[in-house]
Amino acid sequence: MRRSSNIPVTTVPLRILLWLLAFVTITPFLLLLLTSIKSKADVLKGAFALPAYPHFENYLDAWNAGHFNIYFWNSIIVVIPVVAASVFLGLLTGFAFAFLSFPLRRMLFAILTLGMMVPAEAFIIPLYYEMRYLGWINTYAAVIVPQIAMSIPFSTIFLASAMQQLPEEILEAAVLDGAGRFYILRKIVVPLMVPAMSTLALFLFIWTWNEFLIPFILVNDDAYRTLPLGMLFFQGRYTVNTPVLTAGAVIVIAPLILTYLIFQRRFIAGLTAGTTK
Repeated sequence: MRRSSNIPVTTVPLRILLWLLAFVTITPFLLLLLTSIKSKADVLKGAFALPAYPHFENYLDAWNAGHFNIYFWNSIIVVIPVVAASVFLGLLTGFAFAFLSFPLRRMLFAILTLGMMVPAEAFIIPLYYEMRYLGWINTYAAVIVPQIAMSIPFSTIFLASAMQQLPEEILEAAVLDGAGRFYILRKIVVPLMVPAMSTLALFLFIWTWNEFLIPFILVNDDAYRTLPLGMLFFQGRYTVNTPVLTAGAVIVIAPLILTYLIFQRRFIAGLTAGTTK
């Protein structure tokens, strides 16, 4: 018997609701993209008015006049080590909390959990004086090292929770065969944790890319500013020129959207990993 391809009537309201939510979510981004290719005269015609022809020179003006070429590469220089170091250290500490027994284990895990709850505003002033004492103000280290430290608690808890969902039979078999801890971590745990690690890396990429407070306080040299911070100063200079301003905003958020679209399958796989053990 051929299965009916008709959509069940009970799911129609839910589908309509989902399409409406998708439309509401996407519309602001489409308007931002549309405004970025308009001229000043086109903007005055209305938000939904189409331009006579696309003004892609707005992106060139934002890239050059707004120093986005410097800010973009600074963000790349900051994001890569933060994500790589946080995932690596989170993998080690997550393995320890998931499978090993050591003194003060519960207390340390509780401290990590509390560390996730403390906002950056609570320690930004002591952090500034510490960076100044180390001579790291206006350096990449001032932006990279604190963000690695801020990411480790979440990375540890996230990966430890994911590791606890791994099949116990595989790990027990490896222990019975005489495998050591580092062998189990390298040969068994890491391959199984690729979806979860990819999801964690995506989370950290988004958070690090959007980080504003730490670069704003610890960096006042234009040569070390990242994209979100550069966008603030760019907005102050181009408040009247809306198309160029929105082009700069598209440059800031485009890497986030593209990264998510490319890795969305791994992201969903990482979130659902462990639901069926």
